[in-house]
Amino acid sequence: MHRTSSSVALLRIPGLVAIVALALTLGLALPVHAAEPTDVWPQWRGPGGRGHAPGHTVPMTWDESTIAWKTAIEGRGLSSPIVWEDRVFVTTAIEGEVIPGAAAPDHTLGGQPFRHPASLGADKSHTFKVLALDTESGEIVWSKTAYDGRVFDDRHSASSYASPTPATDGERVYAYFGSEGVYAYDFAGELVWSADIGDIKTVGLGVGTSPVLWGDLLIIVADEDSGDQSFIVALDKRTGKQVWRKERPVQVSWGTPLVVDTADGRTQLLTTGFEHVISYDPATGEELWRADGLQNNAIHMPMVHGKLAIFTSGYPEKITMAIPLDKAGDLGDTRAWTYTKGTAYVPSNLLVDGLLYLTNDGGVLTCLDAATGEVVYEGGRFPERTRFMASLLQVGDQILMISNDGQAAFIALGREFEVTAQTSLGENVLATPAVAGNRLYVRSEQHLYAIGPGTTG
Repeated sequence: MHRTSSSVALLRIPGLVAIVALALTLGLALPVHAAEPTDVWPQWRGPGGRGHAPGHTVPMTWDESTIAWKTAIEGRGLSSPIVWEDRVFVTTAIEGEVIPGAAAPDHTLGGQPFRHPASLGADKSHTFKVLALDTESGEIVWSKTAYDGRVFDDRHSASSYASPTPATDGERVYAYFGSEGVYAYDFAGELVWSADIGDIKTVGLGVGTSPVLWGDLLIIVADEDSGDQSFIVALDKRTGKQVWRKERPVQVSWGTPLVVDTADGRTQLLTTGFEHVISYDPATGEELWRADGLQNNAIHMPMVHGKLAIFTSGYPEKITMAIPLDKAGDLGDTRAWTYTKGTAYVPSNLLVDGLLYLTNDGGVLTCLDAATGEVVYEGGRFPERTRFMASLLQVGDQILMISNDGQAAFIALGREFEVTAQTSLGENVLATPAVAGNRLYVRSEQHLYAIGPGTTG
């Protein structure tokens, strides 16, 4: 098995009325619209990868009366929890002893030697684990060691080797640890298969992209250093065997792809990137179209509105751009619209009912019309001065924002900015929560929390 790091990109490469008041006082959840809540949150950003939980009602204040359980998770992980009915899964990385002579590989960026000052970890042994917890009690049902030993590369000092969020189809859970491998476990905790997709250099900062399930395929983007060996690969979810693999002319990135069915009858796999944003046929890996990329660190997950694919980035510049989905070939700099303010470095943004909500690193919200890029509002401020890594989520008719120091706010969806509730977990939170039933599953640096009355309310 090859060895490499697995880490979220939070480094800098060169360059959150009366009814509300009552609810807050009593610690109640506000009512929401739309469909019945589901008790699955199967991948990064939930069903469909869009960060939507429209039919869910969750507590909007968090204290002993609303926290169902909290369970200590050993090690360190920035991966989000995923949920399937009575199971919640997380990954974690545990640091071991120094290994004499162990070191990270040499890196290049822009064709030049590069070492990030915050890179560390390759000189030590590490243990990577996959855990399953009972959603009702918080009890750890099983804990399995996927990998134990020397790692291929460094990670960022503030991050973790367990940053990609796993995925599940209700039969197996699929965990990705960069070049330390891909692992499929059944719900009893038995290893079904493991796969080695190769060493992946990410300028000593680690991988952050999460695996995506589509049909019988598990799809992973693996962009590295200057892009000379970047690729995207699809594995058979039943066996772990490679179905297709395509090289990508894209330097190191950390964005998880999005699979969408488009109006022209195609299924498209949308990937972000510095040099190019590219759409693939997920069945074959055939490139459907490409357009000029963000020319920025590519971390955020793509979004879709109608016939537009929307890509965002927040460092070193701030950019949001919309690309037509119904095209083919090399589109060059084709854009429906561009907006150049309001985005953050790590957190992905949110698109609901034709409104695009952007957050910057300090939690200032901007709302755009997703069809035109026109500003609906700017300057919607999170109640406290703080910083963010967790991505925006729709929960019922609210936007949930949770900061690095565990402060949270619920913001009303719609064309006017309104903070409807404010609360705090009391622990640092760097991972994006999951929503299943009428519960939030929030991973802090030390614990996994279940907030709410039960998986179905």
